[in-house]
Amino acid sequence: MGALNYTLIPLVAILLGSIAAVTRPPGERLVSAMQHLAAGVVFAAAATEILPQVMHGASPVATLVGGALGVAAMLGLKAFESRFKGPAALLGAVSIDIAIDGLVLGLAFVAGAKAGILLTVALTLEVLFLGLTLTAELGETIRSKAKVVMIVGAIALLLPGGAAIGLSVAELPMAVIVGFLSFGLMALLYLVTEELLADAHRKPDTPLVAVMFFVGFLGLLVIEELMG
Repeated sequence: MGALNYTLIPLVAILLGSIAAVTRPPGERLVSAMQHLAAGVVFAAAATEILPQVMHGASPVATLVGGALGVAAMLGLKAFESRFKGPAALLGAVSIDIAIDGLVLGLAFVAGAKAGILLTVALTLEVLFLGLTLTAELGETIRSKAKVVMIVGAIALLLPGGAAIGLSVAELPMAVIVGFLSFGLMALLYLVTEELLADAHRKPDTPLVAVMFFVGFLGLLVIEELMG
């Protein structure tokens, strides 16, 4: 199965999330539990697969430059989200988010097939939530459920596009690859701390919901061990 084919999995997850949201929107507690679960899975993938590749890349300058650019890009995305409001702004922010997710997924496959597969699992859960959120927001201004799902599906196509760009990095010198991986690592950490968990904590919380973060983290570690 080619690396780009794996992007079909999170792409389908976005569509399923959108269809579920227009059919029967989930409750806030369920959404919060999903966000905690996704955060744990993404954090585990970043810590076990991307971080070691960056640390062993033997290029401190590339790590620093790539990481700094990653932080700057994600803070720029946050500034965009806070400055502009409404459905159009959300569409723009989610589109950028999906494209960056695709880029990071492509970079993960550059690091190795195992890293790519594990991050596919992680990002599938994350973009499922994005599909739910974007659909709910668009549903407030667009009455046609089919049109909402079509818009979300069109945005989802940015994911394989971003992955294709990430995969092209494999042909570049190792120092450049390390820089891109460092960029991707910062993007994933931002996703966990400033998006998934930050939004989850705005919803009703319980110990069972909070423990889903650790379920996701340990679950991905088990999957990694089973994969050898």
